[in-house]
Formats: sequence, C-alpha cells, structure tokens
Amino acid sequence: MSSTDFELDDNYGDDDDVGFDESSGKITAKESLEKRRLIDDLLAQRRLERELKDFDYDLDDDDLDDED
Repeated sequence: MSSTDFELDDNYGDDDDVGFDESSGKITAKESLEKRRLIDDLLAQRRLERELKDFDYDLDDDDLDDED
C-alpha cells in the first residue's frame, strides 16, 4: 500500500452544491474527468494489490536457476 490512503465516500457528489455556468463548464468537466480517472486508477491499483496478496509466490525460491 502507498503511504497515502484515500477514503472514498459512497455519497460523494450527492450533497455537493456545485454550480455550473457556461464559461467554466469545460474546465469543470475536464477537472471532473481527471478526478474520475485518478479514482479509477487508485481502485484498479488496490484491486491488483489484493490479487497479488492472494497469489501464492515465493521470491526467494531458486527453482528458476536450475539451468546450471
């Protein structure tokens, strides 16, 4: 796990009072998309870390060096 853990709130965005106006709409949409991609990347990283924990492997095993 990284040193910075993020808590994801299930109710995120439900109670936010975010105004939308035409002049800043494109910037807000772009920032929103970047935040969503960041969250997706963090969730994917956590999912992969959980899968690695479940995977049975031994890094100290010398079976790979049997060619000699």
